[in-house]
Amino acid sequence: MSEVRADLISNRLGTGPAPLRGQWASKAWVNFNGTGTVAIRDSENVSSITDNGNGDYTRNLTSAMASADYAEKVTSDGAAPVAFSVDTVTARTVSILRLRTSTTAGTSTDNAVTSCTTHGDLA
Repeated sequence: MSEVRADLISNRLGTGPAPLRGQWASKAWVNFNGTGTVAIRDSENVSSITDNGNGDYTRNLTSAMASADYAEKVTSDGAAPVAFSVDTVTARTVSILRLRTSTTAGTSTDNAVTSCTTHGDLA
């Protein structure tokens, strides 16, 4: 059986890591603090999170998706049961997604730990 070990797999030019284009891996993910001053804890391919108000955030990608038909999974480690939704008024784009967190009763709420994962093809 063969085994491959590497610290970095570079692109063809050797100028950076090889992008995940054809694989089924997540193309972007972020873990952020959604309370007070919103701050990204850790991420891949996410340039920023914008705080639009209570429980209302915009996730901005560094590298765009091939189309706006990507899949998004949002989770939270909130103490209370939380519901998630993608804003249907503000259309998603290949690099921007607006998301909302709320209580199961429908009240918008900030969460200390919110995470998003994006699956689809990069442009």
